[in-house]
Amino acid sequence: MAALALEDGARGQAQGRRGCEHYDRGCLLKAQQTCEECSTLFGEYYCSMCHLFDKDKKQYHCENCGICRIGPKEDFFHCLKCNLCLTVNLQGKHKCIENVSRQNCPICLEDIHTSRIVARVLPCGHLLHRTCYEEMLKEGYRCPLCMRSALDMSSYWRHLDDEVAQTPMPSEYQNMTVDILCHDCNGKSTVQFHILGMKCNFCESYNTAQSGGCRISVDQQ
Repeated sequence: MAALALEDGARGQAQGRRGCEHYDRGCLLKAQQTCEECSTLFGEYYCSMCHLFDKDKKQYHCENCGICRIGPKEDFFHCLKCNLCLTVNLQGKHKCIENVSRQNCPICLEDIHTSRIVARVLPCGHLLHRTCYEEMLKEGYRCPLCMRSALDMSSYWRHLDDEVAQTPMPSEYQNMTVDILCHDCNGKSTVQFHILGMKCNFCESYNTAQSGGCRISVDQQ
């Protein structure tokens, strides 16, 4: 990069221009962490690839991401399929979606790949900014893209089991069934209708949606 800058500067001087094509200046500067003459430190952290100067925040340059990230480096690994640096505790323990980091956060619609905010990987594989994830949980529990549960809801499902058992439906609804689709396992079930929720027959989740009309068995009308 320094050689290219010097070469461009030489061409610029021959053309009556000072510095490089990006801005006009009276001298050629080689980007580096310290001054060659007085050894003044320009930045606690310097990246020769990004030409980034910053305070020491345990940064490291990820060649696969193409940018510098806040570390420390040993706490992160680069997932080639997701195309993003993730915390090491997610290595081999997350669902990959190809190039998912190139999608914007579905909550704030801002970029995830270059954000300084840590990304949260949902069980479905979609990404949210960690701060957006925390805000989302104040309003609901489902991924805004695919509607799958974003955290372990098993204890809440057991609570709903008790609520449903203690809340009998009026007699005109007791024999009513309905077709449902589960957002968590994509299973299709036919279950008894209940106003508090309808439980998937496969994964026992209440994260379901009605996929057909209610009906009452002819034998039970």
